[in-house]
Amino acid sequence: MVDARDPIADLRRIAFLLERANEATYRVRAFRSAAKALAGLSAAELTERAGNSTLTELAGVGDVTARCVAESLAGEEPVYLRRLVATEGSDLDAEATALRAALRGDCHTHSDWSDGGSPIEEMALAAVELGHEYLVLTDHSPRLTVARGLTAERLRRQLDHVAQVNAALPEGFRILTGIEVDILADGSLDQDDDLLGRLDVVVGSVHSGLKDERSKMTRRMLKAVANPHLDILGHVTGRMVSSRPAGVTGPGDRGHRARTRAESDFDADAVFAACAEHDTAVEINSRPERQDPPKRLIRRALEAGCRFAINTDAHAPGQLDWQRFGCERAALCGVPADRVINTWSAEQLVAWTHHRP
Repeated sequence: MVDARDPIADLRRIAFLLERANEATYRVRAFRSAAKALAGLSAAELTERAGNSTLTELAGVGDVTARCVAESLAGEEPVYLRRLVATEGSDLDAEATALRAALRGDCHTHSDWSDGGSPIEEMALAAVELGHEYLVLTDHSPRLTVARGLTAERLRRQLDHVAQVNAALPEGFRILTGIEVDILADGSLDQDDDLLGRLDVVVGSVHSGLKDERSKMTRRMLKAVANPHLDILGHVTGRMVSSRPAGVTGPGDRGHRARTRAESDFDADAVFAACAEHDTAVEINSRPERQDPPKRLIRRALEAGCRFAINTDAHAPGQLDWQRFGCERAALCGVPADRVINTWSAEQLVAWTHHRP
């Protein structure tokens, strides 16, 4: 007898690899939905249904996912999974590989509390599997209604929930509290000051008025960077170099349908000088459709003396492995590991965010 594999784990692994490969959302959803549908079955019922070909009678299970389950139960790696593994990714060069190995966490991620596609617990466990030591949860702030941004009350509830999840996670890993707060038109931050002060990490990003004229956008960004609560300046130009990604399956999915979008116009030298002065990190956003900032601006921020955060802006578990894209671009621009804040431990990171000038 050949020992059965874990079919639910195989379905989730397939979904993870599809997300990482930026495949279509409906493909990802098919495997995650099937895993969720089967998770409530006993092992005996799962085996019985696979044997009498009734798995597809369950909502969320189709022919392809049922075939994967049958192969898993027979002790075989599903053909679908085997093909994904055989064709995944590309190798990084030595510099990018070393930088990726130095990263200990991710400072910009989303859950289904805002516009992400998965619960906090799933995001955290995926980060554990990738070898992270921490994950900063940065769901959106209230003004971004299309992404179900968190009101002050919802954010307080999330903080309580994160504390409960942390208590159940493997030793040596923790979720750090955070937010991706909107930088409003006047440069203020879209959340209560007392709450921002409670969070471990605050990422601030411009999501509206991206076509503002140069002097207005510069003033807006400079005011935000000078705010003592802001730790990381997120996707600084707001550009989109390709259409919306796959794998974003949350309620705010429509908020990610942007096609290509030009960079915002601002005085980059002034903004990066302010980041260096206030010790605010510049994000290197790893999302394939963003690639923000462009490499010329990464080099200028490096010359200005800025710190960096290489983040995924992940909205689904498989996207947490997109850090390699950011590392590749950072390495090409000569960014050393000692200028990247998420090469630090969680303790070092939180000490920095709470004691910055």
